[in-house]
Amino acid sequence: MNNQLLALLPAADKARWLPLLKHVELKQGQSLYVSGQALNYVYFPMGSIVALHGMSQSGLMSELALVGREGLVGIVSFLGGGSSTNDAVVLSSGPALRMGALALRHEFESSNAVMYLMLRYTQALISQMAQTALCNQYHSVDQAMSRLLLLGLDCVQSSELSLTQGWIAQILGLRRERVSEAAVRLQRRGLIHYSRGRIVVPDRSALQHVSCECYAAIKKEYERLLPPNWAP
Repeated sequence: MNNQLLALLPAADKARWLPLLKHVELKQGQSLYVSGQALNYVYFPMGSIVALHGMSQSGLMSELALVGREGLVGIVSFLGGGSSTNDAVVLSSGPALRMGALALRHEFESSNAVMYLMLRYTQALISQMAQTALCNQYHSVDQAMSRLLLLGLDCVQSSELSLTQGWIAQILGLRRERVSEAAVRLQRRGLIHYSRGRIVVPDRSALQHVSCECYAAIKKEYERLLPPNWAP
């Protein structure tokens, strides 16, 4: 399985889940759910990126978190809230595994290993949301954009992203002009190469040096809570 969260499942649980998972292709701009809506499905990205965000009545977005290979979209399915208070939109197209929300809820309630794994992931996701809020409030556009790009690269495990400046601006809640100016600055320094919705990062460590401490803090928390050798 090309999803790191699914890969951490014990063998017995993983075998039981296989018939419950369906391969789907997520498309950029696709809405997976909106605030107040009950979830029918959860998604385990395997190369796609999903943005969780808040939406104002005037249509302005506020970034909450990115979800990729490391996790799942739809934690409310097992937390018991019934519906989500945020939206989920596909930021970058790619494959995912889809599972019925009720099926995941049943697995969560019947398997201690699944419950512990999902709760640890939820803690990591909440930490990302808190760090993202801090970053967007106090750090520069260059730093916030660098953090977003680095997290996106982690989501797809690649050195390039199919992502337009318009989408970056929407997710960060900024005017497109500010994002374009930041992209020009990063490109002039050789930190990114941008062309027609394709962003290449030739040196991740160099971009991380420009980014604030938020990316490293988010990554450290995921690695602490969901290490490769995790066991219930």
